[in-house]
Amino acid sequence: MDRLLISAAHKSSGKTTVSLGLCAALAARGLAVQPFKKGPDYIDPMWLGRASARACHNLDPYLMTPEQIGAVFARQAAGADISIVEGNKGLYDGLALDGSNSNAALAQLLDLPVLLVIDARGMTRGIAPLILGYQAFDRRIRIGGVILNRLGGSRHEAKLRAVIEHYTDVPVLGAIAEDTDLAVAERHLGLMPSNEHADAARQITLIGERIAAQVDLAQVRALAASAPALNLSPMPMAPVVGSTRPVRIALAQDRAFGFYYPDDLQALRDAGAELLPFDTLCDPALPEAIDGLFIGGGFPELFMRELQANVSLRTQIAGSIAAGLPTYAECGGLMYLARSLQWRGERCAMVGAVAGDATLHQKPVGRGYVHLSATSDMPWAGLQGQSVRGHEFHYSSLDGLPADTRYAWRITRGHGIDGQHDGVVTHNLLATYSHLRSVAGTDWARHFVDFVRARRSLFARAEPLQRLAA
Repeated sequence: MDRLLISAAHKSSGKTTVSLGLCAALAARGLAVQPFKKGPDYIDPMWLGRASARACHNLDPYLMTPEQIGAVFARQAAGADISIVEGNKGLYDGLALDGSNSNAALAQLLDLPVLLVIDARGMTRGIAPLILGYQAFDRRIRIGGVILNRLGGSRHEAKLRAVIEHYTDVPVLGAIAEDTDLAVAERHLGLMPSNEHADAARQITLIGERIAAQVDLAQVRALAASAPALNLSPMPMAPVVGSTRPVRIALAQDRAFGFYYPDDLQALRDAGAELLPFDTLCDPALPEAIDGLFIGGGFPELFMRELQANVSLRTQIAGSIAAGLPTYAECGGLMYLARSLQWRGERCAMVGAVAGDATLHQKPVGRGYVHLSATSDMPWAGLQGQSVRGHEFHYSSLDGLPADTRYAWRITRGHGIDGQHDGVVTHNLLATYSHLRSVAGTDWARHFVDFVRARRSLFARAEPLQRLAA
């Protein structure tokens, strides 16, 4: 099982560009490349998955147990020629003082050789103690090579290569010149998602070609091949319990809403759901004969005029939720279901199923991992009385909620809606800022499908209201 971790000395060193370029370059040469991303992230995996033509999966030591990480890795890496794990932040960065949820800990768990990307701007001889320090800090981690990034020219490269060769035993596998063409547009939550980028395919091809021309792909493959054998058990497919007829769940999937973990979508299918994608920007109505609705995260603020203009869909969604349609919404989905969305001095009408107004701010309102404890109002039976972990990253606040608003979650770490609660509950709707992951032990996908299945017959009797709303 050939594999490696691409990490860096610190964030914004260029590891995403290198990871993206390697995935594209190796895939272009006929290899089956399986990408992974360390930590909670939606946007980088979208790019990596598109570059490799295989869904990118997240490995998160804070949310997942070592056994869960190993099982996901084994299941997804099976059949691939090479697995590339992109780290987040720096190699030794993480929340825990002991480094137990760092990139290095992930490298140790999966026995990943490390390819260290170094932003070499302004560096010459000082690069040697940097590399030596990273080697000495934890001898269990094998730094098998470095890629020098953002070089100032051939003389700069020659000096760095000479220093590294003289003082260290780490080979240089690539040297990448400063190149504005390699940059992917960014915004407040990071890179622009590939589902919005007007020319994502061309950009990926360009990055792949530039990386291939400046990185020794043969040496990269040799480093990945040097990883020792792993004895991991793939995560088994969960059997569907209950009715054999699948529940039909409409899935908002378009330029405004695209933040979904592949594991969660598969977990929904494993639990007996048939996912029916629809476009909130263009489709005049929800898919027919649905039993439930799922609206994930995204950037509704960038498309709020188009969302407002699609009156027929907004009206139908509001009427369906009022009629009892089981619905789950995360972050951007919560903002869409609010009464209105305000950004940069402009306000647009949204669905109105949540009796509050979403407002975008210049700085994050909630950012990082969350700890959630279910309240008595948690509608999903399987999570009642449970405490779970998730993550949040939102610049918006939800204001004007009634004093008697019911919440599914009490926040013990994080911000959620008001610093104390998250997860607005109304009718059969649960709308939250927090993102959950089924592979992290919450099994939320199965609990939601079970909830939809249990409510299916009740909602069917309310379908005339749904049709009137449409």
